[in-house]
Amino acid sequence: MTTPIRRLPGRVPGWAKVLTAVVVVLAVLFAGIRLSVLPGLKDLFGTETHDRSGPALLESIQDISRYDAATGNFQVVVDLEKDTKFLPDAIRGSRTLYVGAGTVDAYVDLGKLGKDDVQVDEDRTSATLRLPHARLGTPALDPERSYAVSKERGLLDRLGDLFSDNPNSEQAVQKLAVRHIGAAAKESELTTRAESNTTGMLEGLLRSLGFTKVDVSYGD
Repeated sequence: MTTPIRRLPGRVPGWAKVLTAVVVVLAVLFAGIRLSVLPGLKDLFGTETHDRSGPALLESIQDISRYDAATGNFQVVVDLEKDTKFLPDAIRGSRTLYVGAGTVDAYVDLGKLGKDDVQVDEDRTSATLRLPHARLGTPALDPERSYAVSKERGLLDRLGDLFSDNPNSEQAVQKLAVRHIGAAAKESELTTRAESNTTGMLEGLLRSLGFTKVDVSYGD
């Protein structure tokens, strides 16, 4: 009487384990992409957003002696492309199309007025003022009106995004948008409008106080 020999279970090769893990990861990623692309499917999981931010802290207070006389609204389309030598864009590279909208204030610093810059006659009916030229403030990007139109990334960049979080991914295009908005403000007539508005404000204020002649000039 013969007894059949039972075969021992063979060990799973290492490459098979790696291949299985890769397939599982790809399946999970594909499912995540499908959920983000197809509308309505992600609502089945009841996604909720919670704001757990801490309270804002007051760091400092500064006294402002300037008169904001004009504000310019600007919009710029930023097309930022990053290439890698010896590699095609499909493998390594990125291109972002970003619409940046922001404002720039033009102001006159009234805090720099000296005693010789304001002259009033004895009858207090005539006043002469010499003010510094209007200046431009720091461009402020409006997040409500700024947005990325499209983002193109190479294969290596996309794989890198899967394993790392980069909250500053749009920081480069945002800085570039602010730079372009500031340059556009310098080429505009924003400071001229600010000086004109400041002159009108001072003339109206002093005339309401009884002055009949008001002369306002600008110079550094």
